[in-house]
Amino acid sequence: MKGTIMCCVAMLPALEIAGCTQRTSLPPVTINSPRPIPQYPAQVAKPTPQTPLFTTPPMVAIEPPNPWKPEAELRDWKYIVIHHTASTTGSVESIHDLHSKKKDKSGNSWLGIGYHFVIGNGNGMPDGDIEPTFRWREQMHGAHAGAKEFNQKGIGVCLVGNFEKKPPTEAQLVAVKKLVGILKAEYKIAGENVQGHRDVKATACPGKYFPMSEVAAAVDLPVFGAISPQKPDQPRIIELAQE
Repeated sequence: MKGTIMCCVAMLPALEIAGCTQRTSLPPVTINSPRPIPQYPAQVAKPTPQTPLFTTPPMVAIEPPNPWKPEAELRDWKYIVIHHTASTTGSVESIHDLHSKKKDKSGNSWLGIGYHFVIGNGNGMPDGDIEPTFRWREQMHGAHAGAKEFNQKGIGVCLVGNFEKKPPTEAQLVAVKKLVGILKAEYKIAGENVQGHRDVKATACPGKYFPMSEVAAAVDLPVFGAISPQKPDQPRIIELAQE
C-alpha cells in the first residue's frame, strides 16, 4: 500500500507539468507577409504652353480720321478764327442767304457764306452738329475776318449763338474742341494761331462767355484700341492751291 502511494506521489509532478503545458500553450500565430507595393507607370511632365490660353490684345493709340478731309487741293492754312453768329438761331443755309446779300469794298457781292465751318446750337441746326461749307470743300479763302491775311490763310469757324449773353452749349464746346484739335493736328496749326475774331479785328466776337483759351489749347486726342494691321507708308504729294 505504501509503495502504491509513493508511486502516485512520484507521478504528480509529471501530470502537473503536463497539465500546465496544455493550459498555457497558445495557438500558433500566423504572420501575413506584407502586400506588394503597387507599381504605377512613371508620370511624364506635361509640356508648359508657350503662349497663354487667353490673351488681351495690346492697346495702342490710333489716330482718329479727319471726317472733314476735303477732296480739293489743300490750301496753305495757318490760322483758325473763331466766331459766333450773335443770334439765338442760325444754320448754314440762313447764314449763306444773309452773306449773299453783302458786298465787299469794291461793290462785288459775296459768294455766299463766309465761314468754312458752322456749329449748331439746336436752333436751326442740331446742337453740336459740325457742318462744313462750300468754302471748305473747295478749299477757298474765307470772308469772315475783315483782314486779308486771316481771310486767305484762316479757317473760319462760326458757332450759332450770342456768347455775349451766355456761353455755348456743352455739345457745342465738345464739337468745337474736336474740330479745332483735328484741324491743328492735320494742318500743323500752332495753338497761338487759334484766335477769336476779336484778336483780328475790333469786335466783341466771339463774345465774353466763349472760353477762347480753353478751345485754343484743344488737342487731337487719340483713340485707344487694339493694334490694327500696319500698311506700308505711301508717299503723299500735296500741292498748294493757287490763289
